[in-house]
Amino acid sequence: MSTRSATSTGRLCGVASTRTRLSLTRQPQVRAFSASAARATKQRLVILGSGWGGYEVLRGVDKKRWDVTIISASSYFNFTPLLASCAVGTLEFRCAIEPVRRYASQATTYQAWCDKIDFQQKTLACVPATPLPSRFERPQIISAPSPVQNAGASDSSTAAPPLALPTQAQTVANPRGFKVHYDKLVIAVGCYSQTFNVPGVKEYAYFLKDVRDARAIRSRILECFEEASQPTLSDLHDLLASDIKRHFGAHLARLARITLYDVADRVLGGFESGLASYAERKFARDGINIKLRHHVEKVEDGVLHVKERGEVPFGVLVWSTGLAANPLIKSIEELQKDAKTGSLLTDENLRVVRTDGKSSEDVWAIGDAAIIKSDLLPATAQVASQKAKYVTRVLNRLARERSLPEPAVLAYLGDWKALYDRTSVESGPKGKEAGRLAWLLWRSAYFTRTLSIRNKITVPYYWFLNWIFGRDLTRF
Repeated sequence: MSTRSATSTGRLCGVASTRTRLSLTRQPQVRAFSASAARATKQRLVILGSGWGGYEVLRGVDKKRWDVTIISASSYFNFTPLLASCAVGTLEFRCAIEPVRRYASQATTYQAWCDKIDFQQKTLACVPATPLPSRFERPQIISAPSPVQNAGASDSSTAAPPLALPTQAQTVANPRGFKVHYDKLVIAVGCYSQTFNVPGVKEYAYFLKDVRDARAIRSRILECFEEASQPTLSDLHDLLASDIKRHFGAHLARLARITLYDVADRVLGGFESGLASYAERKFARDGINIKLRHHVEKVEDGVLHVKERGEVPFGVLVWSTGLAANPLIKSIEELQKDAKTGSLLTDENLRVVRTDGKSSEDVWAIGDAAIIKSDLLPATAQVASQKAKYVTRVLNRLARERSLPEPAVLAYLGDWKALYDRTSVESGPKGKEAGRLAWLLWRSAYFTRTLSIRNKITVPYYWFLNWIFGRDLTRF
């Protein structure tokens, strides 16, 4: 779920690295992408992206009928609703991912970026997306001399330099690319996190769109408490109120603060107003500070500059302010786009619309990268998954005229409470819930939507372990 403009800050507020384009650190070999004799009789279906849309199409499309190729910079699918639980230790990281190469025997997989689409020649210009950074996007200092260590040094040059982890910026200038032909194309590249060009966000804030982000947030939160415990010195609330209090002491837990900043008039703008008010009251009871109609001007190391409040110190800053168009989508000029978001416009059958107003018969766009012209649906995982299932049915010639189902909206508030909103749908049962019953709906929905049998076992297993023994606070 995305908010209009919300940043989570405070002495200990939750964020991770952005996902920007990679260039490469080595020269890959050129490959010849020739189809085998078995695939020569089938049309090639190319899927761009391995998110909620692309991965669902990969799973459901009839791979006996299609020569399937998936191109994605990630070798896995992120089950995004569980990333927050991974970031605070409720679930282990592999509970929130599914490997794309599970279907390697049935589909061709390239871990690469698509830089350009030639709709006339039906070709994709790609560059390899390997090697990926081992941890974070920006330089992370993991060892720096302390003032005590340097106290006896007469010359600062004798101090050991800090050790920085490799980053995506350490790249070669001209990675060698390749081209892929398609007969049918599904564009599901998603979006990036919107920063509104606020200075310092990419350098000092964390996002939460990838399992690497969750790992970085978890490490930083524990790092803050380790530093605070030394003698010289929504999920997140559950972590502070339970395991942090138990392992680090109540005095440190009381010093932690969670603050939510938003330029909007209320939080959870996509929900019915009564449910949003319930969430605000719940946050207030839990000690979470909500600052509405506040504007972030810039971010510095450990300091958030807010127009209405001045300098606000933080230990961890999580940035969640909506979606920005993918660079690939920005580069496309042959298709119609939404004037506000820059997303591709599609017809009711999810086919992209050319600039001449005609729909393409060979290209579909789903997920956050696309908007239906006649029906503006929220940019959520549920909608992306439903669009993907519809496209899969179209590709499999099963239900060409069947319309998209209307989604419900779910949000977890912490402390075993959630929101369930189905008041805006035009057909089917309507209703809304808040509290424990909505929490049960939230848990059951995401449990049933876990894609592999492995994660259908591991997710409830870790929920049970966390309920009995608490979260694992090991930092590594």
